[in-house]
Parts: sequence; C-alpha cells; structure tokens
Amino acid sequence: MNEEIITETVSNEEASCRIDKWISEKNPDITRSAVQKMISDGNVTVNGKTVSKNYKVSAGDEVVINVPEPAELSAEPEDIPVEIVYEDDDLLVVNKPKGMVVHPAAGNYSGTLVNALMFHCKGRLSSINGVIRPGIVHRIDKNTSGLLIVAKNDSSHRHLALQIKEHSFTREYEAVVCGKFREMTGTVDAPVGRHKTDRKKMCVTDQNSRNAVTHYTVLEQYGKHAYIRLRLETGRTHQIRVHMKYIGHPVFGDDVYGTPYKGIEGQCLHARKIGFIHPSTGEYMEFDSELPEYFTEVLDKIKNI
Repeated sequence: MNEEIITETVSNEEASCRIDKWISEKNPDITRSAVQKMISDGNVTVNGKTVSKNYKVSAGDEVVINVPEPAELSAEPEDIPVEIVYEDDDLLVVNKPKGMVVHPAAGNYSGTLVNALMFHCKGRLSSINGVIRPGIVHRIDKNTSGLLIVAKNDSSHRHLALQIKEHSFTREYEAVVCGKFREMTGTVDAPVGRHKTDRKKMCVTDQNSRNAVTHYTVLEQYGKHAYIRLRLETGRTHQIRVHMKYIGHPVFGDDVYGTPYKGIEGQCLHARKIGFIHPSTGEYMEFDSELPEYFTEVLDKIKNI
C-alpha cells in the first residue's frame, strides 16, 4: 500500500494542543476521526515514538504522519424507490427526498441515490465522475430535498456540465430563513471556500475560495422568519446555506450554519426548479416540483412564531 508521509514541527504558539486536534487543524483534508484512527494504528509518531490521541504537543516536537492510501470504494445497485420526474435515453430528472445522500462516501456506503439509480438504470450511467458518482452532474445536500439531473452517458454529462459552468443551467430553490428582510430582493456576491479550522464547513472567505453568486426574492415575510426563492448563478458546496448565514438570515433548521429546530432534520431548503438545454434535441426543458410535506409544515408553524 502506498502511503503519504507528512512531517511537521510544532511551533511555540501551537504547544499544549491535543495532537489529534493539532494534526486535523494543520491538515484540513484529513478528518479528526481519521487522525484518531491513524494514531491508534501507530501511523503517527512524535520524536520517533507513537503516542495516544490525548498527547499534548510541545514546541519543537517533530510529528510524522503516515497517511494510508484511501480504500477504494464502490457503489452497488440497490432496489430503493426513487421518484423519477422525467427520463429518456440521455438523462433523468430525479426528485430527491430529504435525508437521502446523493452518492456513497465515508459513513454512507449504501442507501444513497446513486445506489438506487444504478438499480433503476441497470448500470447505464455516465462514467465521468467515476464508480462512486456515476451519472451525477450536480449534487444537493443530504437534508436538502428536490430536483437534480442525472446523465446516462458521458456525452450528455459533458453537455450538461458545460451549461452549469456557463451559468445557463436554471437552478431555483425555495427556503425558510430566519430574520426580517429590509430589501425584498437582493444578490449575495461573496466567495466561498473551506472553513479554516472545521473542514466539514464552508464559509465566505478570500483565501482558497471560488466566486459564488446567489440571487434571492422574499415571497412572504412572517415576522421573525421569511419564505424566499433563490436562484443560483454558481454552485459551490453549501452555497445557499453559507450565503444566507453571511447576510444574517440562516436557513431555518440548519444545524451546521444556523440553529437546529425540533421536529425537522436539518435545513428547510428545497430545489424547486431546474431548466436546461437537452443534450440531444437542443430543446430547453424545465421542471418544477411541489413543496414536500416537511416544508409546508414548517411554513404553517412559522406563521405563528
């Protein structure tokens, strides 16, 4: 097995930090749980000796990390019901339920949309994104519901991905957010990148970031909350959730960028509409989905908050 070897020295300012925390902060691409496993497996040494995850680093410590080559994952077909809004020989439009992960990853190796699609399509999906994300042109978060497009072949995948890159692909969301808006329409133009200390989170930052633009319209204002429509010009990870937090209107129920709400799991955010030029026919196609039950229940609740 090939390993990546990382050697780092602890500075005076970093002394007295737990080694698992120190390593994960210095290497944001490695999760803290992965760091702890490497420590317990003896793949981390300090001054030539193995240590426990509770070890507190000292100034001048030489830390050597042997990062094992990641295990290769594979996705297997699973007979899981999935709502197909549209399908032809080139693509599918799927209405993903809240709580379903789009593709396999650490901690979610089965039960994903990809597993369901592999069964439904009998493996006939584009290969551009590899064996873990076949057919996936764009993603939505686990606790975001709504529409996304899936490519059945590489030509369609490239055509659709280019539309997204050139901002000609329509993506509209609806959300319940916190706070009262002063302006009923607006645009958030703020770069989004990985959070400096918490690699699971994104943030507005000028460092190692990409431009991100979100347009919003307030549909209804309910005192302390608002029901809004959002149109993505770009599609960065967690873009809507990060941008709404940035302007002081976190998405209702967002347990990462806002405040969790008892009764719903995660953010109240729905991918309502997508539109695109069909890769083969050249025809513009647009699809709209009804608000799911959890969303309408939240709307009913916030009217009385």
